Amino acid sequence: MTLNDLAQGESAIVVKVRGRGAFHKRITEMGFIRGKKVEVIRSAPFRDPVEYRIMGYEISLRRAEAQLIEVIPLDMHMPEKLSEYNGVIDEETLKTSAQEKGKIIDVVFVGNPNSGKTSLFNNASGSKERVGNYSGVTIDAKKAVFRLNGYTFNIIDLPGTYSLSAYSHEELYVREYILNYNPDIVINVVDASNLERNLYLTTQLIDMDMKVVIALNMYDELKSKGDEFDYHLFAGLIGIPIIPTIANKGVGIKNLFNKIIDVYEEKDPIVRHVHVNYGEHIEPSISILQKCIRESKSFIDKVAARYYAIKLLEKDSEISNEIETWEDHKNLHEIAEKEVSHLERIYNAPSETIIADSRYGFISGALKETYKPAETKDFSKTPTQKIDAVLTSRYWGFPLFLLFIFLMFFSTFTLGQYPMSWMESGIAFLGDILSQNISSPFWKDLVINGIIGGVGGVIVFLPNILILFFFISVMEDTGYMARVAFLMDKLMHRIGLHGKSFIPMIMGFGCNVPAIMATRTLENRNDRILTMLTIPFMSCSARLPVYILFAGTFFPRYAPLILFCLYLLGILLAILFALGFKRILFKSKEMPFVMELPPYRIPTFFAIMQNIWMKARHYLKKMGGVILFASLIIWFLGYFPRNENIEKEYDTKIDLLKKNFATQISIAETPVVQEELSVQKDEKIAELEQEKNSLKIENSYIGQIGKFIEPVIRPLGFEWKIGISLLSGIAAKEVIISTMGVIYQTGEEDEPKLLSNKIKNETYTSGPKVGEKVFTPLTVASLLVFVLLYFPCIAVFAAVGKESGRWRWAIFLVVYTTTLAWALSFTVYQVGNFIGFV
Repeated sequence: MTLNDLAQGESAIVVKVRGRGAFHKRITEMGFIRGKKVEVIRSAPFRDPVEYRIMGYEISLRRAEAQLIEVIPLDMHMPEKLSEYNGVIDEETLKTSAQEKGKIIDVVFVGNPNSGKTSLFNNASGSKERVGNYSGVTIDAKKAVFRLNGYTFNIIDLPGTYSLSAYSHEELYVREYILNYNPDIVINVVDASNLERNLYLTTQLIDMDMKVVIALNMYDELKSKGDEFDYHLFAGLIGIPIIPTIANKGVGIKNLFNKIIDVYEEKDPIVRHVHVNYGEHIEPSISILQKCIRESKSFIDKVAARYYAIKLLEKDSEISNEIETWEDHKNLHEIAEKEVSHLERIYNAPSETIIADSRYGFISGALKETYKPAETKDFSKTPTQKIDAVLTSRYWGFPLFLLFIFLMFFSTFTLGQYPMSWMESGIAFLGDILSQNISSPFWKDLVINGIIGGVGGVIVFLPNILILFFFISVMEDTGYMARVAFLMDKLMHRIGLHGKSFIPMIMGFGCNVPAIMATRTLENRNDRILTMLTIPFMSCSARLPVYILFAGTFFPRYAPLILFCLYLLGILLAILFALGFKRILFKSKEMPFVMELPPYRIPTFFAIMQNIWMKARHYLKKMGGVILFASLIIWFLGYFPRNENIEKEYDTKIDLLKKNFATQISIAETPVVQEELSVQKDEKIAELEQEKNSLKIENSYIGQIGKFIEPVIRPLGFEWKIGISLLSGIAAKEVIISTMGVIYQTGEEDEPKLLSNKIKNETYTSGPKVGEKVFTPLTVASLLVFVLLYFPCIAVFAAVGKESGRWRWAIFLVVYTTTLAWALSFTVYQVGNFIGFV
């Protein structure tokens, strides 16, 4: 709790003082240090400020300042686990506790995209957050705990950002997080191979007057290029300690956190606040605004007055809006406008450009004293330039990208067939054992048809999905993903999307949910919503099992090509609808295409395997969660209510059939005839069993639901069992397979059949098509198109609602994708019927 939470007359022990710069220095000099007792005397008539007693004298603080002081109240009782103790903790014990709590350090990681920030976070905390060689991998604050030398570090990995302006979503998010969370230490992760650009963010942290430690990451790359950097001297010039690190190898992490402890305990001799010198014309303007801000009644020294002054000169909209709430905001804005006009007249440039130029001037001056690049450098011959000459060339770039995508799908299907068949055999073997050892018909049906048929039917596609994610990981970790955005920018621009929109769309091949979250990297809100509405056209890994099952069963020779065409169809439809939406719904100012093309890096085996394992774990958790739950629900709806009349009727028919055949076999003249009659008997019994099971499921709860929705889907070539499977797929697309595994396995209690065999041989048991195949190539084509397009899944629906901030967009997404799915499937089936394709 904080000092502001105490009531009049209550006392507490100081644990930690947050805040920065002058406020922190002033408050600690007045006695608010760890372990000291403070007492609340009284509040002013308007409840602010509040008078406190500490170290024998009285002091008044505003409540906003008191909120920055963490305390332990003196009347805090012992924990419940010591319930036999009925007293309160004595003051000395509380002081000891305050010392311990004071060893909890809150740290945030801030840095440019691709600087190795998340790798450093993972190595420090043992976390397994996703890393990648392109911007936008981290899209939210990731938290973990790390312990060293008796200290506990609450570490937070923030999204990568090039600056702390209010230009893009991630810039504003990182800035607000730092200002509101008020961490003890900011770790500024700097890419050692690109110092000048990375240090621009450092200058903004200096303006904020935060306690900063620089992690000079990828230090090995700087050394390998032959560059020389006196980081000790540079650290002294800017007043910020610098520790070299190699995050992906875990080098320098312990030194980094030891340095953080020194800075936190104020034992590091380097640390001091150094102002960025903005030059002879800008500094006076900053001073004028800084003085006015400090004199304002509404100003709280939680954020540096100099920082506010610089942001006003930059015409930062968010800071301007905040100052609008101050009592004397009109005077401040008038002075700011006057100073901005003065500077723009002198420099003949926008004020924000003037400030940016001054920051780079400060960086350049400091580097001139400390950094010496290698003498012989030919940038045109770097490995990255050589590779880009081919992969991003005018003639070869796009064909090579399409070739890579086709290779990905070809490998996913062909290589995945081998482990998939092994898993199918293993599941069939498991089913055989369970079938032989479970005597109860109810439990045998539940286990064989409900669990094995449902979950087993989906889990066999795990190898295919892992192969897909292997290729996506290679694209991400090598840096090729950013090149894809570069290749696609002109096409994306023509259809009304941003070039950077293609990265979330490609991510959608893995899962649509993180892809939708990745749209936060887009600066324009309309671009974000438009990209969200087109991402569901990207076939996620959940749809892949459906594609593989039906393409492999009905089009085995052309399965890889069909996979490629389905993914390509999704992309083409995304393009068409983006064009339409941009012209009708999202007419807005276009944002420039500014995106870093990081150097190519060879992905480590560990990083790729870690990513694949994370996807496998997610898939397996899905098996034990939503897939298992859905399978059991479907089984229950298909098993009940039990119709005893059907059971008795068909059992009687089967008994009569057996007796008739027994008589015929007994009077047969030769063993050959006997054998033929025996085979006929088994076939007839199987037919009756199939009729019985079909009638049972048609009269079950799920049959009633299916028959109710069948008129809507019949024009698409679907019967009611397909409709139920599609309906259950709203939860997750894999559930389509598990539902079919349950429905089409029903009654096969002796041994579980391969789902591919079941759907291939499934026939209509009633109606005008009785005896015909349920699944024809035309029906399968219609079904694949429908699965590609209809209702993405509940998780995507929720993600769009949350990320767009309007549930109407999520509802719109569901309506238009499902309507489109029905219309295109209808067209495929009806046109196919008309031209005689079956």
